[in-house]
Amino acid sequence: MAKAESQADASPDKKPVLLSGDNPQVAKGHGDAPVQAYIAAMPGWKSEVGRRLDQLIVQAIPNVQKAVKWNSPFYGTDGEGWFLGIHCFARYIKVAFFRGLSLKPVPPVESKSKDTRYFHIHEGDRLDEEQIVSWVKQASRLPGERM
Repeated sequence: MAKAESQADASPDKKPVLLSGDNPQVAKGHGDAPVQAYIAAMPGWKSEVGRRLDQLIVQAIPNVQKAVKWNSPFYGTDGEGWFLGIHCFARYIKVAFFRGLSLKPVPPVESKSKDTRYFHIHEGDRLDEEQIVSWVKQASRLPGERM
């Protein structure tokens, strides 16, 4: 079995390692650059969807804060914590709203965490951009997670 390349060994011209479930291994960091690196490393159709989600989030919340932690992009507001996270899986992208139980309508997928709710995007799904923007705006006004 081949040893996975570590982040420290990765050079800019090499593609990031995909962890189990096709989640890109991208160096953690704050700001737009690490989030864009993650989006660029999302495999196949997921990268295009990731770019569109990022655009919708930025359009909805122009001063949104961004970071990559635990190999996932996080979005938050200054001083309020993180309200949304994105994670790649083999068959879908999971969008997590950390206070999703307070959103109207509540995102459809339950979490082990009482307040967190998800929605999943599969290949070929049509994004309900109006609903996504509504959830993003609502979530940005709620207290976020301090991670």
